[in-house]
Amino acid sequence: MKDNVSTYWFVFVGNSLLLQKDEEKDFYSVPLSASAPVEVKEWTYIQELPELDGHNCRAFQLSVPPVNINDFVTVGLRESYSKLSFAMYTMASKASELLFWHSNTRYCGVCGAPMKKSTEISKTCTNCGKEVWPQVAPAIIVRIRKHAIASTEGTEIEPEKILLVHAKNFRRSEMYGLVAGFLETGETLEDCVRREVWEEVHLKVENIQYFGSQPWPYPCGVMIGFTADYESGEIKLQDEELSHGGWFAKNTMPPIPDKMSIARMLIDDWINDCPSN
Repeated sequence: MKDNVSTYWFVFVGNSLLLQKDEEKDFYSVPLSASAPVEVKEWTYIQELPELDGHNCRAFQLSVPPVNINDFVTVGLRESYSKLSFAMYTMASKASELLFWHSNTRYCGVCGAPMKKSTEISKTCTNCGKEVWPQVAPAIIVRIRKHAIASTEGTEIEPEKILLVHAKNFRRSEMYGLVAGFLETGETLEDCVRREVWEEVHLKVENIQYFGSQPWPYPCGVMIGFTADYESGEIKLQDEELSHGGWFAKNTMPPIPDKMSIARMLIDDWINDCPSN
């Protein structure tokens, strides 16, 4: 870390981030100052982060919200995506994951002894020497396309569609998204796509293609996006997780996830390329 350089302070209260707000400009920013914007106790754990824009970055967690701090608000990490630059949001996400990792690795999982920090992203057991690093939980998310159906004369009977589902844990009751699920041990990513699609909607897919990936710090995931084509089967929803699902054409789309998510990137990519009206 550089000496005598102002620091970006990523201060968390639960899952919310402390931001400085300019009321007149409706502008939000991560506090930048030589010292922390709120009192730091002697026992508070400070997480060092990579530099950003030539400034040091540090993060810590508060157990209770700060009081009597003018011009500061707490904003959920997901909501901060629309209020911060992408680089700042990405750093806040990293800070959140590392603080979560620290709070869950204070003691050794083998012998129960205290863990000691050995680098900024690793710890070593003070008794048996076991080393640990932050763990990431990979999950797939897949956009499934059903091709347009044409008559023998070549005219379109049904337009091209994609599969959208409503999960019971969605925060918005009216929102539809894509089939997704966590990778299991011993699986390839493509195997995971096939299994999750079969388990959630009872369909078979083909032509599985990698689309892109996105860190998903809620609390420590990475979403790996794929596209696939419908092969066979009739939709049968997994009742434990899904409440609704179906095929949707470009002009009949229901409410979909916000633009921060790879789900929305996958859907928008299809909408932009889809030939159907």
